[in-house]
Amino acid sequence: MEINKTKANADVLAKDLYWLGQVIETRLALYLGRDNPYKDIYEITPPKITDDTSLYSRAVLHYDMGPYERIALLLAAAPQLRPQLLDPFFVKNATYDRGFSEFGGLRGQAHSGFLPTGETLVFLLAGNDLEQRLEVMGLFEKDHYFNRHNILRLNKVDHDEPPLAGQLSLSKEYLGYFTTGHVNKPDFSGDFPAKLLTTRLGWEDLVLPDQTLTELEEIKAWIEHGDFLLNDWNLIKKIKPGYRTLFHGPPGTGKTLTASLLGKATGLDVYRIDLSMIVSKFIGETEKNLAGVFDMAENKNWILFFDEADALFGKRTQTKDAHDRYANQEISFLLQRIEDFPGVAILATNLKSNMDDAFSRRFQSFVFFPMPEPPDRLTLWQKAFDGLPLDDKIDFEKIANDHEMAGGAIINVLRYVAIWLKQKKLKAVTQRLIMDGIRKELSKEGKTP
Repeated sequence: MEINKTKANADVLAKDLYWLGQVIETRLALYLGRDNPYKDIYEITPPKITDDTSLYSRAVLHYDMGPYERIALLLAAAPQLRPQLLDPFFVKNATYDRGFSEFGGLRGQAHSGFLPTGETLVFLLAGNDLEQRLEVMGLFEKDHYFNRHNILRLNKVDHDEPPLAGQLSLSKEYLGYFTTGHVNKPDFSGDFPAKLLTTRLGWEDLVLPDQTLTELEEIKAWIEHGDFLLNDWNLIKKIKPGYRTLFHGPPGTGKTLTASLLGKATGLDVYRIDLSMIVSKFIGETEKNLAGVFDMAENKNWILFFDEADALFGKRTQTKDAHDRYANQEISFLLQRIEDFPGVAILATNLKSNMDDAFSRRFQSFVFFPMPEPPDRLTLWQKAFDGLPLDDKIDFEKIANDHEMAGGAIINVLRYVAIWLKQKKLKAVTQRLIMDGIRKELSKEGKTP
């Protein structure tokens, strides 16, 4: 934790939270007819923010936030920062011996305090003023920067309940910015079925044909210069943000590694989407699950990697029943979401022919990862076994010429050899040990060396 960022945020937030407390006290006093020095909450002057020493201040200044937006942020953050500020909302309606419906709010399972909802915010900002209430509801519109930049939202409610009954939720990303000054990576979960891809290898470890490497350099160049091209050269009028590419080729040829290295080389996080948790047999669920992934990734500057993508983006079927119609609707939805995604989306498949033809015009590139030729296989063998004690009689050139294997399979042979090298306490890797590993690997595919 960086103390300077935390302290800067705390100093500014303490003043703003005190202001929020005054706003809550005044709104309730006005509504319940209690003595109060103010006639309106907007008579209470918000604390001035004149510098950007904290990330919270920077956000307020960057978006030029007014009282509506600042109070919305503070109200959403209050359960984490000053939960006692919200206790006054627990006041009971004496007429009905229950809480006031207009205050909204929820009780958590573990959290004993008041959890504000959209209704809480609307009441706080507008009271009984219907016109102002409708104005405040604009904070939750899709085109508001709260939604576009995944800052603040209302949690979803059952379809037949008022949307304002949803809990007011500040994104984990911005909660991190406004407190410690940094953001924790999202955890793999049902809401975000994706894992962060990392690698200890470098770009120089890729062994691919020149044509493939050239196409990958184009993707790197877009990541590095895309914002400049769109904004400084004003190409955004003609070119949609984002980059979509299809990696195709046999298993083990480096598609996943390349996705990891693109992120490492450009400083972007790469998330591999677990399609087993996305695809559902229930009508509408696949669309809902994928929408959650794209919503989470919106404006995060992430690379999304969909491995075995034909399970989700495969060819549409002839319509025979309702399930076929919904499946085709889902593919159409996916086409639109991936085309609108402003980040980098990589789809990977073993067979390009399995993909729906409608994807072709929506992709900027198709990158082929072929089975390596003998010279590249020789390089892969040499790189894989570099650092291990080797018998002088090992002939990697003959091994590379005799056995068509992808890099992933060669790494599996390396794992087999390393295990038995240690287990048998051998002094060096032998040709025979490598051949045993090759036989084991090829047998998985029903082949013989």
